[in-house]
Amino acid sequence: MIPASLIDTQNAKTARALQTDYDSLGERLSRRGVDISAIKTKVANYGIAIPSWGVGSGGTRFARFPGPGEPRHIFDKLQDCGVIQSLTRATPTVSLHIPWDKAPPADLLGAAGEQGLEFDTMNSNTFQDQPGQAHSYKFGSLSHKDKSTRQQAIDHNIECIEIGKALGSKALTVWIGDGSNFPGQTDFTKQFERYLDAMRAITTALPDDWRIFSEHKMYEPAFYSTVVQDWGTNYLIAQELGPKAFCLVDLGHHAPNVNIEMIVARLIQFGKLGGFHFNDSKYGDDDLDTGSIDPYRLFLVFNELVAAEGKPGFTPSHMLDQSHNVTDPIESLIVSAMAVRRAYASALLVDRTALAGFQDDNDALMATTTLQTAFRTDVEPILAMARMEAGGAIDPIATYRASGYRAQIAKIRPAVSGAGGGIV
Repeated sequence: MIPASLIDTQNAKTARALQTDYDSLGERLSRRGVDISAIKTKVANYGIAIPSWGVGSGGTRFARFPGPGEPRHIFDKLQDCGVIQSLTRATPTVSLHIPWDKAPPADLLGAAGEQGLEFDTMNSNTFQDQPGQAHSYKFGSLSHKDKSTRQQAIDHNIECIEIGKALGSKALTVWIGDGSNFPGQTDFTKQFERYLDAMRAITTALPDDWRIFSEHKMYEPAFYSTVVQDWGTNYLIAQELGPKAFCLVDLGHHAPNVNIEMIVARLIQFGKLGGFHFNDSKYGDDDLDTGSIDPYRLFLVFNELVAAEGKPGFTPSHMLDQSHNVTDPIESLIVSAMAVRRAYASALLVDRTALAGFQDDNDALMATTTLQTAFRTDVEPILAMARMEAGGAIDPIATYRASGYRAQIAKIRPAVSGAGGGIV
């Protein structure tokens, strides 16, 4: 693990400079009528979930290049997630994927507790065949023509709910790869009807205080048509399934140039925004580090979220969902967690009274300038101070590298072969 003494030693090197920067920023913000301590408190209370699968090296359809110290199982993954939380103090929960992370709930709770972690949304897997599985998902799962295959997928999702109940989770995310690769391969309408019937069965099994998130994706692994292909279909699903059903937005699951922040606003307006998988994209579902390509878009998404804060029942789930092919996954997740907090802090700086006035006056230039003023403000002193005061690192990456953690676990965890492709 990362000793607290190491964090303190590293922090001592830059604590004085941080205080100077923080005080300077506070003075400048006060001239804008902003209380820096109030912003810091909100930032400190904001947490984002780590995907258990994110701490391993990702890959593509062509190859995977494992790094040293790859996690062997969920307990190694929780250890790595604990490192991220100890340095950032921004990732207090972990989102599990079943059956990848299947283990006795008592063991999972114990291991998470040792790391100071809790569990977030559960994720089912009906896009892969597992050893001993009776029916294949090659031609679909929840929308499969074969009733037995659909029931197998339903049963798996209900199993995920039962595991989640034992872990303290309150939500299930369902993403399927169902669709078609050739025109005429399937009847679009009948396929969607089968999917809805299956999802109704899963939703019926939810406890009263649980939510279910349907996740849309434009393409892949089905390249001609996808059953849950866009936010419109996703919204229809949530409407059909009732009050426990919500839409999950993955930033990479859209057509190029889609206005994602407007989609977020629409789902908020009609009470169906369930949460996010944060990542970034250049060409498609790239699963790049959050904020690495378009940090302004991330800010604009948070601008909508901050505007909606305080709405009754508005509690969206926030999680990273990335594939780390050429970086240390722990470092990428640290940087991404900080990027999300940065977008949140920047959105908190928007002068909403001024913005509303410019919108009412049709003053497009000043309206967009109001957003840009908040985005361009360097909020790093707020983020660093929030981390330090919570026991985290002023500079998480420098502290992580100084710890030698990756080299240490590489001695314990056996090297993994790079043969074969696959995202995870």
